[in-house]
Amino acid sequence: MTGVEHVEYLADAYGGSGARSVFLGGTLAPNRRLALRWLRRQAHRLADALDPDPRTTHLPARALRPAPPGAEHAPSQLRFWAADLTYAEEATDRLATGYPYCFTAREGPAWYRLSARPLFTTGRPTHFARSSV
Repeated sequence: MTGVEHVEYLADAYGGSGARSVFLGGTLAPNRRLALRWLRRQAHRLADALDPDPRTTHLPARALRPAPPGAEHAPSQLRFWAADLTYAEEATDRLATGYPYCFTAREGPAWYRLSARPLFTTGRPTHFARSSV
């Protein structure tokens, strides 16, 4: 008998603008909780890379500029997503039902996508029928 015996979760991060996309990282997690934990860490990693703490000492002068009021701000979206329990529940429920989950943060033409999807592995028969030769 064959059937679904094991589920793993593929989590990945992409960024892009227009017609291009760039793979930013990925992992294969043994359960949805760990896949979502990895996505939250990636959200913080991307947000910190895009919007570092202004008190940091290793940035060149005038490297940081304030965002215009009301403008899309991908780092804020990523940080909010990583901290919001409603998003976490939504993602967990979606993955539990076998569907992929995706969150996209945007800033102007740039976008950053975090996604996870279940990978179902099917079992092989434990015994093979013998053929009469």
